[in-house]
Amino acid sequence: MAPIKRAKIIRTVENGRIFITATFNNTLVTITDEKGMTIVVSSCGMHGFSGTRKSTPYAGTVTMEFALKKATEEYGFRKADIFVKGIGPGREASLRAIRGSTVDVGKIVDITPIPHNGVRPPKVRRV
Repeated sequence: MAPIKRAKIIRTVENGRIFITATFNNTLVTITDEKGMTIVVSSCGMHGFSGTRKSTPYAGTVTMEFALKKATEEYGFRKADIFVKGIGPGREASLRAIRGSTVDVGKIVDITPIPHNGVRPPKVRRV
């Protein structure tokens, strides 16, 4: 017996959030609505980049452009708040891609985690 397929619910999301995670090895982009429900996910590996080419500014630009194109065409995405995490090479490149698009930017927030003294260091080694 074949499984029953559900009809895909097409909804419009005009306002939302863009989360950019820029690591040293990859750039991940997640576009959500205002409640935090994910509508579009994109990463450098999804667009044919592999190995060290994933960690380039060009890969970050391509990733962001694809995510914005899909969000604007399928969901009518127009206005966004941007949350950036990490210090990788795709960080600035993806922000430049947003500026070149039709999406209006409300605010840009840096949510990179910063340690406040971190964990306790190991005790001194005695030889």
